[in-house]
Amino acid sequence: MRAHGGHQELRKSNTDGAKVRGKVVVITGGARGIGLATATALQALGAKIAIGDIDETTVKESGTARDFELYGRLDVTDPSSFESFLDEVERTVGPIDVLINNAGIMPTGRFADEPDQITRRILDINVYGVILGSKLGLVRMLARKRGHIINIASLAGETHIPGLATYNASKHAVLGFTDTLREEYRGSGVAFSSVLPTLTNTELGSGVSGPKLLRPAEPEEIADAIVALIAEPKSKVRVTAVAGFLSQLVNLLPEPVADGLARALGSSNAFLDDVDVAKRKAYEDRARSL
Repeated sequence: MRAHGGHQELRKSNTDGAKVRGKVVVITGGARGIGLATATALQALGAKIAIGDIDETTVKESGTARDFELYGRLDVTDPSSFESFLDEVERTVGPIDVLINNAGIMPTGRFADEPDQITRRILDINVYGVILGSKLGLVRMLARKRGHIINIASLAGETHIPGLATYNASKHAVLGFTDTLREEYRGSGVAFSSVLPTLTNTELGSGVSGPKLLRPAEPEEIADAIVALIAEPKSKVRVTAVAGFLSQLVNLLPEPVADGLARALGSSNAFLDDVDVAKRKAYEDRARSL
């Protein structure tokens, strides 16, 4: 059985590779974490990769180390920066087949203590950056009657997690936005998808233990899901499967039951009192300086 399963995985990988090979893929927030893992996985299957990130030093290091086709600074909240980056991709790499709006930040803490500038920055990057990128990518893709826009949301976009009020709001927005575009441009040749990761072992999730009984995902798992999504587009993919199932199940339960279950799993304190502040400090400082 194990050998048979291995053959199935190999056939699936070969099929995905054939459908991904040669595609020009742009990934925002591609210098590290899920973005870099996705770029690496797609490159291994023959895709042409362009990564952009506001961290100019790290994006150059990551791009140079992996010999991506294009890499450079990209501020997803700046229309001029975003359009210039996409123009450069199309000039030097080719027409964009897939745009992955991955850039995002996740400061934690009680909402009343959240500085206004942090609230604004979360919404600027997580929501406006996705909307802006989708619009700029869509205009190019509509003219060619083909393309795929993939927006990285979160399972937090299907629920409510104390300590992440503004982040939750931003990911709810990404889901609603992407679903609306999917229907608005049905039949246009352009596909729209959302990816909903659980807490993932990246710098963004540092110092956070997550709910009981649910393991964090690895960035490579999210990358594999995105590869499969490019090969066979669909509206949503949730990672991990267990966390995704629980997220959907909780939404079907009566509110008192659902909230009680979340508290029992430790979700109510996972991003508040249970955060390891020392381990998380480097990420929080960087997120606040972007």
